[in-house]
Amino acid sequence: MTSPDALRPVLDAFRTAPSPRGDGRTLHNWAVLARAAAEDLDVARLAEAHLDAATILSELGGPEIPPGSCWGVWAAESSSDKLIAEPDGDAWRLTGRKPFCSGAAGPCTHALLTAHADDGRRLFAVDLADEGLEVTAGEWQALGMRGSAAATVELHAVPAVAVGGPETYLDRAGFWHGAIAVAAAWFGGAVGVAAPLRHAGRVGRLDDHGLAHLGAVDADLAAARALLREAAAAVDVPDDRAHADAVATARRRAVRVRAVVEAAVESAVRRTGRALGPGPQARDADHAQRVADLEIYVRQSHAERDLATLGELAGDQDLLL
Repeated sequence: MTSPDALRPVLDAFRTAPSPRGDGRTLHNWAVLARAAAEDLDVARLAEAHLDAATILSELGGPEIPPGSCWGVWAAESSSDKLIAEPDGDAWRLTGRKPFCSGAAGPCTHALLTAHADDGRRLFAVDLADEGLEVTAGEWQALGMRGSAAATVELHAVPAVAVGGPETYLDRAGFWHGAIAVAAAWFGGAVGVAAPLRHAGRVGRLDDHGLAHLGAVDADLAAARALLREAAAAVDVPDDRAHADAVATARRRAVRVRAVVEAAVESAVRRTGRALGPGPQARDADHAQRVADLEIYVRQSHAERDLATLGELAGDQDLLL
């Protein structure tokens, strides 16, 4: 389980206060995530959720984030687990189950959850100290991302604060900006996984085949880095077009960035292994854990389904310089 002491310096490094347009806050925050992910993907996963929560609360007018708190964003749903929101005077109460809640069995103190109300799906803020909240840990059997403390959470009439209105969580450009922040963490993880290959190149331990793998990884990571920086610059200046156009543009940007970063992740994992053989994963526990973590984390991508979405969105765009 990730300790609060490991997570807090990353959370404190984010810039979340309101700032002028184009001040570089987005690139700064994504760089913080990438640097954290290069060292520890569990820390980066939890930090990314906290950054997303802070951004959502600012955009949708939610409650203030208490000093020293750590927030999760739990939006996963399944056919067997459903969370129901019912009005309780001027407030709400949540009842049901929520799967894949990262940080629930660990450092998170608060969370934003999606739940179903009579007027549609809504987002709610809850204090995890409430006695009506029950965490079922130990279900996560994967070797990767164990430190993110993912668990199933059962809520029994837990008091909640509505954040925004029906469907506003998804119906905003910021949802897609958050999706790119996840890719920034994937990117940092890929840089970390490729570190043994880069080291072998620096000390002259690669033959021509190994150097070819290193060159390919370098090109893939550079392309992902460039696209992340371009996206950060665009996100940092709010889109003044009509709401629907701004959301559509943000969606296409996010799906494209995530596709490029996912390809860089696959390149780093596969080529580092092919160039160096089993040694790093067999003898370096940190590297083996990083590979396992990254392969799980990047599966937040929907793979070919996302590529199909990008194909639908990209047909009429001019890609010339």
